Amino acid sequence: MDVFYAYTYSTAAWFGIQAIPLMLSPKLIITTLSTEARKPTFLEEYLCRSLAFTLLTLAIVTVLLTGTIPLSSSLSESEITSDPDDPKAPYAVPSLTVTAAFHAITAFYAYMQYTRHGQIGFALSQIGSGFLASMGCWCLVFGTEKGRISKRTGADKRTSGWPFKNEESDRKKGKKKL
Repeated sequence: MDVFYAYTYSTAAWFGIQAIPLMLSPKLIITTLSTEARKPTFLEEYLCRSLAFTLLTLAIVTVLLTGTIPLSSSLSESEITSDPDDPKAPYAVPSLTVTAAFHAITAFYAYMQYTRHGQIGFALSQIGSGFLASMGCWCLVFGTEKGRISKRTGADKRTSGWPFKNEESDRKKGKKKL
């Protein structure tokens, strides 16, 4: 579950890193990304600050809905799991899915803008969002269910003999070859 916590905090930090320059100096961001030197309009400044507040809100909601910061006042010894039936964080998996999809879409869009305009800001956004998208997908694939590990042998129970046969196991069990 440590990767899940790392993903949640990294997502919140990435949203914060993107929001702070947009909130504090939208003129700098607009003039850096525009092709011609001009004064930004009031609408552009408003939209930059609105996006900054939206990113900060999304960061806070992500941390709260995934159960990383508990919303109840009772202390429990067990940690938050990404199990859909976990009462401590019922929205952990849906929040993980939405933020991973958001990072994937943002990484793709930043890649398209970088190939079109060639500005380094888009490349940095692509790297950050792409890393978080892959980390979120990893958490979705491997972190949302408990492994099916045998207590007796320590092997994964979901493995099969296809496409390779386990002849040693078949010999021990007395299975005949076809």
